[in-house]
Order: sequence, then C-alpha cells, then structure tokens
Amino acid sequence: VASITSSYYKFAEAAILVFALDNAASFHSLSQHMLEIVTYAENAKIYLCGNKSDLEVSTPQVTDSDMEAFCEQCHSLISSTYKTSCKTGEGVEEMFRDIATHLVTLNRSRFELQALEQHGFKIEAAEEEGRDPSCIC
Repeated sequence: VASITSSYYKFAEAAILVFALDNAASFHSLSQHMLEIVTYAENAKIYLCGNKSDLEVSTPQVTDSDMEAFCEQCHSLISSTYKTSCKTGEGVEEMFRDIATHLVTLNRSRFELQALEQHGFKIEAAEEEGRDPSCIC
C-alpha cells in the first residue's frame, strides 16, 4: 500500500485538503491526510478548503477560528484557505485560479533559478600584472 501511496503523491505540486463545514469529523480527519502529504509529497504546497459554504446553518460545525487554529498547528504548511460550495459553484473557480497562479509564480521562480545556475556567470579573480598566472595565492 505504501508504494501505491508514494506513487500517487510522487510529483504532486499541490494538495487541497477538503472538508465539509457542516461536519466536524471531516475536519478532524485532516491531520492524517496532512501527515500523508508531508510524508509522500514533501514539496507540495498545501491548501485548505471548507466546502458547503452554501448551507444556511446559523452555526457551522467548523468555524473560521477552527480553520485558523489548524493552520497554526501546521506551522505555516498551509499556503491558503478557501470556502467553497460545490453545489452552487461559489468560490470553486476562484480557488483553482488562485492556486494555479500561486504555483505558476513559484515554478517560474524555480525555473529562473535553474536557468541562472545552468547559464549563470562565474566570478574569477582578475589577473594582476607581474604575477605568475599559475599561482592562485
């Protein structure tokens, strides 16, 4: 099972932890999923998404402060948090657009650094007149 799990996560750039705002149990199971992501996709950016924002429940089982506390417990491993409704589509497109923009920006920076390393410049000491060029001291 571990080899299947590691293959599934191997080249992941991002992971979205989704839970239902009206189901505290789904929220409390996020820690286990977080552990898997950190173990098998150590470089993936992690996003937290509370779904069912369309529900007209006066007090949701999972509050904004619960989400903030979870992010704090994860020591800044959560890149962003979102609230969506898959039923109405509210916030879904915005979430994916935001994540895509974030990943493109990160990858662009990474590719620019790789290009600099491959095609970068070398700093060499200037040769002084009257000095033996074979001597590096």
